[in-house]
Amino acid sequence: MSSGSGPSAEDFDEWYSNMLDSPARDEIPQRHLGLPPRLLSSSLLSWKGIAEVVEALRLAPGDRLLDLACGRGGYGLEIASRTGARLIGVDFSRAAIEQARTLARQFDSVDAEFQVGDLADTALPAESVDAVVCVDAIQFQATAETFEEIRRVLRPGGRVSLTTWEAVDRADERVSARIRAVDTEAGLVGAGFANVAVRDRPQWRAAERAMWEAAAALDPGDDPALRSLHDEGVHVLSAFDLRRRVLATADG
Repeated sequence: MSSGSGPSAEDFDEWYSNMLDSPARDEIPQRHLGLPPRLLSSSLLSWKGIAEVVEALRLAPGDRLLDLACGRGGYGLEIASRTGARLIGVDFSRAAIEQARTLARQFDSVDAEFQVGDLADTALPAESVDAVVCVDAIQFQATAETFEEIRRVLRPGGRVSLTTWEAVDRADERVSARIRAVDTEAGLVGAGFANVAVRDRPQWRAAERAMWEAAAALDPGDDPALRSLHDEGVHVLSAFDLRRRVLATADG
């Protein structure tokens, strides 16, 4: 992720560290998103959604996959384990990267490495990856610089797949400014991608709503990770139907 005007790397370090100390926090998304215990999630892509992303990426064994804003690494590791891709995960939170390296030991068949980097500055060589996936994170810096960085590191003919949310109405101020700023089609087209497709995924929303309802209803006690999940659930549900869930794909 990126520092930008949103949460800082230090904010995310604290967030990830709190989750490390709270097994109860992970049980809620795993149960509602259908994720196995080894897939530690800090995003909202369901088990069925992962299959759609895998299909969209068109990876072959040995391909190099960048998991951009990888968090704790679970989604990239799962995609790589299904496809035989070699994985490089990048995130600006050092705590997330350390947890991803630890999690990778449970995916012993995956060739994986993780490093600190920014959404708009990965520090990777140009044209060094065959595909890029970014799960539920592009909204933290949905700028021209981020889309251009994805285009820079992707080899010609490579694939990109992004999952995120967009406002149903970008003029509706009940939706957060961060989500109103997301326009994946314009970002990908502006960065020079071809065959850009942005598809609504309403079928992912039922699992998301159930997860947030469970989070909003829980008593977090003195667990900071559960408190954060609870508070986010209350906030998200207040404008849930004002956002649309999207899967964006394109060719480099």
